[in-house]
Amino acid sequence: MTTTFKPENADQVVEAVAWAAAEGQPLEVAGRGTKRGLGRPVQAAHGIDLSGLSGITLYEPEELVLSARAGTPLAEIEAALAAQHQQLAFEPGDLGPLFGAAAGRGSIGGTLACNLAGSRRIKAGAARDHFLGATAVSGRGEAFKFGGRVVKNVTGYDLCKLLAGSHGTLALMTDVTVKVMPAPEKTRTVLLLGLDDPGARAAMTRALQSSQEVSGAAHLPAAIAARSAVSYIAQAGGAVTALRVEGPGPSVDYRCKALREDLADLAESEELHSMNSAVLWRELRDVAPFAGQPERPLWRVSVAPQDGAGLAAAVARDLDAEYFYDWGGGLIWLAPAAPGPAAPGPAAPGKDAGADAGAARIRAALGANGGHGTLIRAPAEIRAAVPVFQPQDPAMAALTTRVKDSFDPKRVLNPGRMYAGV
Repeated sequence: MTTTFKPENADQVVEAVAWAAAEGQPLEVAGRGTKRGLGRPVQAAHGIDLSGLSGITLYEPEELVLSARAGTPLAEIEAALAAQHQQLAFEPGDLGPLFGAAAGRGSIGGTLACNLAGSRRIKAGAARDHFLGATAVSGRGEAFKFGGRVVKNVTGYDLCKLLAGSHGTLALMTDVTVKVMPAPEKTRTVLLLGLDDPGARAAMTRALQSSQEVSGAAHLPAAIAARSAVSYIAQAGGAVTALRVEGPGPSVDYRCKALREDLADLAESEELHSMNSAVLWRELRDVAPFAGQPERPLWRVSVAPQDGAGLAAAVARDLDAEYFYDWGGGLIWLAPAAPGPAAPGPAAPGKDAGADAGAARIRAALGANGGHGTLIRAPAEIRAAVPVFQPQDPAMAALTTRVKDSFDPKRVLNPGRMYAGV
């Protein structure tokens, strides 16, 4: 990369982007660079590093609002919130280790730009649902501000929803404001032991439809459970289905007991207390079971929960894939076997990801069942050759192009990161 700009304030961001637009020079955008491997490779001779825009600028615990510069480490924000017994309820993951980066280095701006959310998404929503406002710079080199410090402040277009998940292709956020929430007084996790995938789906569905306010529902097949840092799970000797319950102490005790009684006909159950629960759900949030397998491609597949078990079983059989479920079965983290060396003679069908990281097989399965898949991790040459994000139909592709034209007509901000040509 010829030049990497590292602005120290919002005015310098405006100057850098205005120069890029005037000269027709694309920029690769990075918050702190921990998720550079997510998305299609950007063909840009220059980059802009927003890590110099760091620091919490406003935190009012009693108002449940926090503002920070976009390059502020997420770990710094979480530490400040924990000191006030508060949290980011959407539970954003630290995906840096999936791409070989150190843990704890991701930024709040990158988290919002990628719309990251963990297991609590089924109850609290995604990052975009907690994103209140920002100051940003468009691809025209023009600064603009949107949103505010309260939830019901939107008139006209809700740009928070638009920029969350845009992966830096529309505008560079320099300052952001998010809603924060009280942390639960107590967290426990009911573990169901030994269920197969269809049985786990039935158990998670029953739990989520109960009155026990489950805030996380995940299923770990035996091979994934064995990698957990929670010894009880690692030593269970089989699959583990996890159901999280949070809230005031007496309420959590009652609801866990009720869940175990209600699900007793499906499986034997155990219970994790707060410390081990925190470790488990952090592992799932960060997709830790696959962080130590960089050679495997990694997919994030969203489907209707009732379809997940069948899709995962079929794809796993064909691609020798490992996987686990979150969001009550609606999210599958799926890692096909890494491509092996080419053997002489005709290629054997399936059994590794191949040159497309399993894209053809996974997208075919999604075509039959509905849903969408994102290739989270793969070598750059594969990410350049296959659609990383779910392909769009013509109408949606045309709308995507029009939105890009409005914000970044010269294609200077992360061009092609999400879709070729935009």
